[in-house]
Amino acid sequence: MLRLALDAISVRFAGKPGGANTVRRKRAILHHLLEQAVEEKLFTSNPLDEIKWTSPKAASAIDPRTVVNPVQARRLLDAVPKVGHKRGACLKALFACVYYAALRPEETADLREKNCTLPEAGWGLIVLEQARPQGTKRWTDSGQTHESRRLKHRADRETREIPIPPVLVAILREHIETYGVAKDGRLFRSSTDGSYSSSAYSYVWQEARKLALTPAQVASSLAARPYDLRHAAVSLWLNAGVPATEVAMRAGHSVEVLLRVYARCMDGQHDHANGKINNALG
Repeated sequence: MLRLALDAISVRFAGKPGGANTVRRKRAILHHLLEQAVEEKLFTSNPLDEIKWTSPKAASAIDPRTVVNPVQARRLLDAVPKVGHKRGACLKALFACVYYAALRPEETADLREKNCTLPEAGWGLIVLEQARPQGTKRWTDSGQTHESRRLKHRADRETREIPIPPVLVAILREHIETYGVAKDGRLFRSSTDGSYSSSAYSYVWQEARKLALTPAQVASSLAARPYDLRHAAVSLWLNAGVPATEVAMRAGHSVEVLLRVYARCMDGQHDHANGKINNALG
């Protein structure tokens, strides 16, 4: 019966194989469920531990083909305001935060004016306090689809500081001046004062890709998701020579995860390594 259960969680409703991360997460949930049964003395041990089953292997490294260069990123950001009557213009600053500050989308959703230091000239600063991930009303305490929570991989009330370049400072200052902020200080809000759904900003992003990229690039995986802007930001910082410890701190990663996930996106490292080896060989 457990093997039937494992087979069931390995496929989607249509019968096609499920995503590796999804299957692994479902297996973990099944394991926790059986652990609860052990705790309530329904089982003497977790029977899933006795089943030999290998979960699908998930890709941990970022595909370099999804990463845009700075020129492409600027074209995409410039195309966003051209989408729709107003929504695209409202979302340009949100996408800019993902690219220039490597914020996760759920972090932009809870970004507030008090979190931003935006001088008239020079670099600014974002101090993240919380994230606002999207869920379903059944799984939030407030009964809303978005709910403020602690930052990913952080303890309660732990913050993360991200210096931001002048270009992002200017974009955020213009956004606040044009659209104001929500009653609770959030920079990005829908017409009902709520948070943008992932489907809403993803639609705008896909339309912006059609305006900024070639047909071949649109059909490819290049910046296929808004999250790919974050990958582009981190890759840019690493390739610019920023120490991995500093990049990890700004991106909210551990150094180990950072180097494992972004190793394939670090262009130009082969020639540098070859030169060191040549020097060592004399």
